Amino acid sequence: MAATRAYLDYNASAPLIAEARAAMVVALDVAANPSSVHAEGRAARRLIEDARRDVARLVNAKPEHVVFTSGATEAASTLLSPDWQMGRGTVRMSRLYVCEADHPCLLNGGRFPAAQLTRIGVDANGTADLGALAAALATHDKADGLPLVAIHAANNETGVIQPVEAIAGIVKAAGGILVVDAVQAAGRISLDMSAPYADYLILSSHKIGGPKGVGAMVAASDLMMPKPLVNGGGQEKGHRGGTENLTAIAGFGAAARQALAGLNDVDALARRRDEVETIIKTLVNDAEIFGTGAPRLANTTFFAIPGIKAETAQIAFDLAGVALSAGSACSSGKVGPSHVLKAMGYGDSLGALRVSIGHATSDEDIELFRTALATIAARRAGREEAA
Repeated sequence: MAATRAYLDYNASAPLIAEARAAMVVALDVAANPSSVHAEGRAARRLIEDARRDVARLVNAKPEHVVFTSGATEAASTLLSPDWQMGRGTVRMSRLYVCEADHPCLLNGGRFPAAQLTRIGVDANGTADLGALAAALATHDKADGLPLVAIHAANNETGVIQPVEAIAGIVKAAGGILVVDAVQAAGRISLDMSAPYADYLILSSHKIGGPKGVGAMVAASDLMMPKPLVNGGGQEKGHRGGTENLTAIAGFGAAARQALAGLNDVDALARRRDEVETIIKTLVNDAEIFGTGAPRLANTTFFAIPGIKAETAQIAFDLAGVALSAGSACSSGKVGPSHVLKAMGYGDSLGALRVSIGHATSDEDIELFRTALATIAARRAGREEAA
């Protein structure tokens, strides 16, 4: 990154990596429709299937179980449905169970009516209350339909990693289906669809250095799938209609290859995050860093500076050349109370800042952050002395 700006907002969107850009340029020169049977169409189809294999490798799934979508929100809206198919038969999900700290695309319930939605609380670190989940599922009446559980693998604000394997055991014991939002987890922790993990995963290209506007839902098997959200010409084996976005999918595949390789450097990323947190604690000794009592992503720090509104601090960082977030970036640019912090028991009034880094984050980026935070801390100290 240039020394005049530091981009520390990877959880909102990671910068497009060179490998993804190159793959997209190649795909732009393939003019044919990937559903066409002529040679040009087959060339386009090969690019899509190559990308499908790369995305599948990232989460150790079968390529034929990867369905490309326009993004994670569409994948969530497709999967969070009461109406599913098993062969020619239908299967009904009668209730959806979500976590209070989930991303809004899960928390809002997808295609489920509000009356069929149950929200499970979290503890002070943001970890799902497994006892409450088990108790809720124990009372589920399967005569009306199966329970569908949806939860994030890692929180987009705090970086807290959920105990998905334990959750999967609870869900399986209750005869339910588990959907895991792996948008923030992919490329940052190992994901294995061949293990007792999720029944379905949600992925997003632009969180791992690919282009925006493409994502995927990945199934552990093809035994059962939700009824399509987008109907069309039978693309994606009928699970998602419409001509595939060839250029974006090619970029997604390249980003997935690099994300898988990047798992070998997670320890280095964690050391960089720890450096950020040492700076915070040194310059603002009463700062609170959230979720430290639970496993977290190696790239994420969510913190509050007492006495300073998160929005005010975010603007100050931006003016100082540092791009970071005040919570999630998925609310049309609005900055308001964090529903994640509220779920963790902090109430509505507390705002927080999120630093999220990547493998390209440099020493110069961290030094810009240090300088900006030192200025903000000095201003706060001056106001306190004047008061």
